[in-house]
Amino acid sequence: MSKIMIGRQFCGPPNSGNGGYVCGVLAEGLEGPVTAVLRAPIPLDVDLDLERQDGGTVLTGEGGGLIGQAGAARTELPEPPPAPSLEAARAAGARHMGHAERVHPICFTCGTAREEGDGLRVFAGPLEGAAPGVVACTWRAHERFARPDGTIAQEVVWAALDCPGYFAWVEKEGRHGALLGTMTGEVLKAPRAGEECILVAWPIAKEGRKETAGVALYSSDGELLGRAHQVWIVIGPAPGPAPMKAAAEA
Repeated sequence: MSKIMIGRQFCGPPNSGNGGYVCGVLAEGLEGPVTAVLRAPIPLDVDLDLERQDGGTVLTGEGGGLIGQAGAARTELPEPPPAPSLEAARAAGARHMGHAERVHPICFTCGTAREEGDGLRVFAGPLEGAAPGVVACTWRAHERFARPDGTIAQEVVWAALDCPGYFAWVEKEGRHGALLGTMTGEVLKAPRAGEECILVAWPIAKEGRKETAGVALYSSDGELLGRAHQVWIVIGPAPGPAPMKAAAEA
């Protein structure tokens, strides 16, 4: 058993760890695709216990309360769509709703208030010409998130894969709250610091308050670097239909 701490820098909601980042911490050292399940909000700036059990990992907090666990993948990873061009991904990112509205501004992954090297600044927006809910953007990881060999740490790649799946459902269903519950993912090839990559996410299915999404990370020339299947749990009122676009915008 080892002690770890999720620092406030790596928040998702203001007082809880970023779901993708913590799933990546749980997946560290496990071979092949991994399923990570979050069972409770992740406390920040406090000691937590990380333990290997039955070929997987278990994260517990004060009093042994279960926070999360990970092991061999329980869900088949989705087949991702072809990567859009860099130009199309950049244009989609410019349409990210957080540029015009206040949406999780301090989130480690998608917070617009986070500076380069502090947050990831992953701003996924609707991809032109794609099906409703398909979002994309580019991402250039800062050198502060690199390992000694210059590649980006696994937990940071998992964090980058996190929020695009949420925005896929927001763009499809309208704005609503949701928390990451389960993430199955794999990093095939870690990007290098400063490398411009492409992220794409798409809605898969909705069942009650569960929304599933797929996310893929590509190099600038379309090589698949990583992918994930996510289950989001809707919180608060169920979303209504997405607002109609004005005729001039159609």
